[in-house]
Amino acid sequence: MCLSTVYKNSLTPETVVMRNVMRIECRDGVVILTDLMERQMAIEGTLEMANLVDGVAVVKESIPT
Repeated sequence: MCLSTVYKNSLTPETVVMRNVMRIECRDGVVILTDLMERQMAIEGTLEMANLVDGVAVVKESIPT
């Protein structure tokens, strides 16, 4: 099983938004994260990078105008 840690904007310890992510969905400018316990979090933005070997992903948050 491949689980990932998702970061917001950059790969730093302070920007972790969710651990043990098993599913990432992108819909209409929103990235929906689901963890192993089926908890969900939605972030307005785009998936910038996913490295499944290292178990990390970065979501680039949209800046409201």
